[in-house]
Amino acid sequence: MSSQIQTVNTTKAPSAIGPYSQAIIANGFVYASGQIPVVPETGNIISDDVKEQTKQVIKNLTNVLEAANSSLSQVVKTTVFIKDMNDFSSVNEIYGECFGSSRPARACVEVSRLPKDVKVEIDAVALVNSVSSV
Repeated sequence: MSSQIQTVNTTKAPSAIGPYSQAIIANGFVYASGQIPVVPETGNIISDDVKEQTKQVIKNLTNVLEAANSSLSQVVKTTVFIKDMNDFSSVNEIYGECFGSSRPARACVEVSRLPKDVKVEIDAVALVNSVSSV
């Protein structure tokens, strides 16, 4: 049985700024590319505040997941990239608020630089809701 790969694209999240997709659906999972704190309507970074950036990143991620027929509650794994590990507790606070009781597996790494010099980027893998045929 061969697997079909489906590309996810939504205007409710920033467009890909390179040769990649916002997300890919394969074998019942959605693989969401890293989201940064760009406001889709303006193309601008939301602010310099790491908490505001984290909220926007998760909003963008949520919109990509919804376009893939998934949600934050179905996320099984995330990777959080932060520019400064001193921001860990601030990012973690917003992350916890947004994910609620959902606790996916996660890695958090400090990196020297992120696209557009943002402070945080998050990618995710989530289950996709199956569409039942009637």
